[in-house]
Amino acid sequence: MNLQSPGTPLLEVDNLSVAHDGLQVVWDVNLTVPSGSITALVGPNGAGKTTLLGALTGIRPHLAGGIRFLGENIQHLRPHTRVALGISLIPEGRKLFPYLTVLENLEMGAYSRAARKHLSRSLSWVLDLFPRLQERQNQLAVSLSGGEQQMLAIGRGLMSGPKLLMLDEPSLGLAPIMVTHVFQIVQKVNSEGVTIFLVEQNVNRTLRVAGFAYVLETGKINLEGPAGRMLEDPHIRKAYLGL
Repeated sequence: MNLQSPGTPLLEVDNLSVAHDGLQVVWDVNLTVPSGSITALVGPNGAGKTTLLGALTGIRPHLAGGIRFLGENIQHLRPHTRVALGISLIPEGRKLFPYLTVLENLEMGAYSRAARKHLSRSLSWVLDLFPRLQERQNQLAVSLSGGEQQMLAIGRGLMSGPKLLMLDEPSLGLAPIMVTHVFQIVQKVNSEGVTIFLVEQNVNRTLRVAGFAYVLETGKINLEGPAGRMLEDPHIRKAYLGL
């Protein structure tokens, strides 16, 4: 759980540049995710959002710039070390182990030494958050609906006991009723003390749950501000909301 005071910077990104397959796609990104917040990063497909997340988790090397978590520089740390510090990513497309059960998938989320110590407590918490997963804990992940698989992906990420949960396009490919449920889940997890960094193309929904938002377009932050105010921004309304 997040023990920092609300509003204290949890994640700080300074002038971060990142390449994908040898081509630079993210330029000089600056952003802050305060403790206790839901902070959003929105933008069109191909803007560099997933590449940026890859750099934050250590999956993708950065070209320049700094990443601080809990005030410490982490840009040179390996991915598993960042997980142990309290950073968890729910990847686009969920990336579950399809032929493991729901319970086995959740247990895989607690693979770090620190997380294993609290496995029973974390499992009880996650199954309480997601009653549907409790009902289906002995089913194979591949047998779940898209919405249930997204719940499982989020639950698996929570099993590591993160201070910061980063979600990459959690509503992608879901039916409208499940999209609504996923955003409710995001708010519920945040209310349980987990800071959220939400990366989404669904701009309207995202800006309604986030406190602060950044707009990434062609690899650069082109706009930032309180999420509610962005809903009234002419550029956002025209480019993303069709108004």
